[in-house]
Amino acid sequence: MSVIECNGLTKVYGRTKALNNLSFKLEENKITGLIGRNGTGKTTLLKIIAGFMKETSGDIKVFSENPFNNLMVSANVKFIHDQMNLPTALNLKEILEVTASFYKNWNHDLANKLFDYFSLDPMQHYNNLSKGMKSTFTMILGLSAQVPLTLFDEPTTGMDAAVRKDFYRALLKDYISNPRTIVISSHHLNEIEDLLEDILLIKDGALHLHLPIADFKEWAIGLEGKTAIVHEWTQDKEILYTKNSGTDQSYVVVRNNFSESAGQNARLAGLNITPVTSSDLCVYLTSKTGGGIDDVFNKG
Repeated sequence: MSVIECNGLTKVYGRTKALNNLSFKLEENKITGLIGRNGTGKTTLLKIIAGFMKETSGDIKVFSENPFNNLMVSANVKFIHDQMNLPTALNLKEILEVTASFYKNWNHDLANKLFDYFSLDPMQHYNNLSKGMKSTFTMILGLSAQVPLTLFDEPTTGMDAAVRKDFYRALLKDYISNPRTIVISSHHLNEIEDLLEDILLIKDGALHLHLPIADFKEWAIGLEGKTAIVHEWTQDKEILYTKNSGTDQSYVVVRNNFSESAGQNARLAGLNITPVTSSDLCVYLTSKTGGGIDDVFNKG
């Protein structure tokens, strides 16, 4: 069953297309990573899915309905982001109690245990929390609601490494106990990739890749060796990134469509073939230039 279905989804702000003819489907009970650089349309997409914003054109269905100002969608979607407006007159414990009344699957036990684990003060007010503690509190809201669709937009903003690690483990354990559809947008792809089942990569507001994380990890390889040999083996390949790595040495990242025998022959020719990390691949796929920041300093 498709929880989210977009067809030609477009959102325009003035002369800028935040989303550009975006089409994809997300199936139920999967954790999908929404990946892309800042300003590429990730937050806009999540706001439209959550019903906070209306698309300019195209079609979007969440649980087979248009999400904008839709009470059914609102009751079944929780959107966690760093600009949440929570009641200033209520303390943290009161916000938990009020939020619980909106969601039929609210897990009181989980909320209370997480609240205690992260040493939150029940009498404190949300606006007085540090950035990291605000993220921790909203993470508790997102997990405890246990709605059919949860959207996390950069949920670990301000958290230190230890708290981020705890958040990822809590998310995974809760998901295993209560499977549902989760979309998580994060700059820390290297930290969340083991949580993910699918990757949705957006570039300039358009869909660039949508595939299982296992396939994404194998999507590209690095070739390093003498420049002439590297050039010979990559002249008919899709090159994602290239740099000089020493005197007469080059490193090139290419689309991985090498057969096993071709890979063996490349090694025999003197090339070193290496895997490419998911976070590096994301950078290469979304970069405007094939040489990255080095292109700024290259003469020409």
